Amino acid sequence: MPGLIEYELAGMDVADVRFAISPLNELTLSLRTFRDPGRYPVHLPWLRRTERARSALDVPLLLALTNDDMWTPDFLNPRPHAPLTRIDDELAAVARVPVDRMLDDLRAVHPRLPEPLRGDPSARILDALREYWRTCFAPWWPRMRAVLQADVVHRGQVISAHGLAAMFGDLSDRVQLKDGVVRMRLISDARYRRATSGEGLTLVPTLFSRAATVPISPSEPPLIMYGTRGAGTLWQAEPRRSPGVLTDLLGATRAGLLTMLETPASTTELSGRLGVTPSAVNQHLRTLRAAGLLAGARHGRSVLYLRSELGDALVTGSGLRSGGGLVPEPVPGEEPDQVVEVVTP
Repeated sequence: MPGLIEYELAGMDVADVRFAISPLNELTLSLRTFRDPGRYPVHLPWLRRTERARSALDVPLLLALTNDDMWTPDFLNPRPHAPLTRIDDELAAVARVPVDRMLDDLRAVHPRLPEPLRGDPSARILDALREYWRTCFAPWWPRMRAVLQADVVHRGQVISAHGLAAMFGDLSDRVQLKDGVVRMRLISDARYRRATSGEGLTLVPTLFSRAATVPISPSEPPLIMYGTRGAGTLWQAEPRRSPGVLTDLLGATRAGLLTMLETPASTTELSGRLGVTPSAVNQHLRTLRAAGLLAGARHGRSVLYLRSELGDALVTGSGLRSGGGLVPEPVPGEEPDQVVEVVTP
């Protein structure tokens, strides 16, 4: 019998639903690409770029953190408590997980534990994840985070314009909100129903899942991880460029598009924000993309565009940022603010 997880919302209250981004969730779910790269073709360019770094990691242990069904242990997919948590904070929380609970979660994924996970694996797991983050994730996290943040903003706009049911229906064909209950159909046989009262339901976009997923255990806080929009814009290779095409980029409209596309957006969204017709926007997008300044990927019926690394470099070098104005000089030793919050009505 197919699985079914049900979350009872408290009176259909929007405040009972929140969005958050978790670096640890992305780090853990990305291990699926190690096990079966062919199932995640959009990330093949990233896997090629990180091949040398990955060869120096504790690959047997990292591979053991998933199984053939692509399940990961619940303690490595925590519910984030802020719109954007920091990886150090999440790894510190993992370090506080009791060994007995950690082993229970691992056995839920592997009834017979693989050799790298036997005994007390907590220190080895943390060391392997920290090194994996440092070498394979940290250099690309700003671009990953931008795509995830853009998805959260989009979901808030859908709630505002069309309501909660429309937003849940757009997360995945497995998810439905009806009569105050969020229902999620699963391939596995897991089944439970629980209320979100007092805890709320947290929705977490991810770049490394093609379908929505939930915790295996009903004792975990209510959480749905779902595939984000715009994942296909992350790793697209830049085409060859010519000076003549780059010259064509001069102009207020194209400059405005380039600064806006720090986060993924469709032609329709850009048209509304710039006050330019969709056909005109498309012409400018084609030129920007031909120059290698944009990447594009289809999402449903729309194509989402995002600045390429070359586009980022051009905007940064000109002192511009989305919304206009100048990029402030960073204070030496101070990390830029990375927290984004979306407030829905």
